[in-house]
Amino acid sequence: MADRVLVIGSGGREHALAWKLAQSPHLKQVLVAPGNAGTANNGKISNSAISVSDHAALSTYCRDQKIGLVVIGPEVPLAAGIVDDLAAAGVRCFGPTAKAAQLESSKSFSKAFLDRHGIPTARWKAFTNEEEACTFITSASFPALVVKASGLAAGKGVIVAANKEEACRAVHEIMRDKTFGAAGETIVIEELLEGEEVSCLCFTDGITVAPMPPAQDHKRLMDGDQGPNTGGMGAYCPAPQLSQDMILKIRNSILQKTIDGMRKEGIPYIGVLYAGLMLTKDGPKVLEFNCRFGDPECQVILPLLKSDLYEVMQATIDKKLSNCIPVWFEDRAAVTVVMASEGYPGNYAKGLEITGFSQAKEQGLEVFHAGTTLKDGKVVTSGGRVLTVTAIKKDLRSALEHANKGVEIIRFKGAIYRKDIGYRAIAFLKQSRYLFEDKTKN
Repeated sequence: MADRVLVIGSGGREHALAWKLAQSPHLKQVLVAPGNAGTANNGKISNSAISVSDHAALSTYCRDQKIGLVVIGPEVPLAAGIVDDLAAAGVRCFGPTAKAAQLESSKSFSKAFLDRHGIPTARWKAFTNEEEACTFITSASFPALVVKASGLAAGKGVIVAANKEEACRAVHEIMRDKTFGAAGETIVIEELLEGEEVSCLCFTDGITVAPMPPAQDHKRLMDGDQGPNTGGMGAYCPAPQLSQDMILKIRNSILQKTIDGMRKEGIPYIGVLYAGLMLTKDGPKVLEFNCRFGDPECQVILPLLKSDLYEVMQATIDKKLSNCIPVWFEDRAAVTVVMASEGYPGNYAKGLEITGFSQAKEQGLEVFHAGTTLKDGKVVTSGGRVLTVTAIKKDLRSALEHANKGVEIIRFKGAIYRKDIGYRAIAFLKQSRYLFEDKTKN
């Protein structure tokens, strides 16, 4: 009998998860709570009004609705123990426990864990006292510093300081002015790593890791990595900057080592592990862990997935992931471009009508909704990052060109987006081709 699945969340990541799960012949319905306009009455996919913060009511709902699997998209419910509570009530969940999710929810836990297991990361120290933090900054030998709120801050709790004075000012803002609330009660100060940043994700059942192709997110608002940091303005996959040897090294010395370390510490990690890495001159180093799919990385990785996502998730929960190895991905390239509201990441208008969805579909593009809702039968904006337009082609350049055509088709007043997603990869490939051709001539 076909199963029903419930996806928790309301963003582009959750729309992509629901879209990919709905392709499984094992499923008759994918519910999304609370969802958005893109997941409302869309084939097998529909929204649910059930509260996701009341875990007892959610457990009852899952039993009553015969939900075979709950997939948690965002980090906040994971850190709040949604997997622990649902599993205790006999509901199958895809995602780590609250203790395992500390790899994301507590940067001080994560950094100490990395040190304990010899996994490469930036030099760092954690503080709960403002004065001690500033004394450390003043005497630090690092040429540049990063100040981070240790807890969850919706991806915004990181300040890259231009100098030591700015780093101390960041400490005061986080600890005294409580810029990030309770997330900043403990702060982490670390050296600024330099190099190319990549996202390496894997499925894991607590023993086996099944890597996904590496992706790269673009955090800055404007072309050329200018403007303020955001939740992500686009991504591409795969990232050609990583050779097969480097991917294998990351799998063994970072991903597998992390999963082995968590198991040895009695905190098995099951679900998706996301390692944000810096490719430094000394090799790859961990910038951060996320305990779920990234957003917008999810919107470029899942469209390339050839394996049945539902089967992979079930094997992960049952600790049978080794039976699914390798998890198959298409040998093509994907680019997703985020369309955001004018004013984002600051204040922005809501309720603006969005058009062009059917034309984008005709062009073979996938549009994943994020900050959208339905009003009087029309799709309107309701958030900062409104949607992502994903294109899949034989190479990155073609995928970027196709995605850029898509954002011109989709329209809403004041829409902002980047036109250069993947530019670093394209430059890398051009340089590699030049070096190769040069060597063959000599």
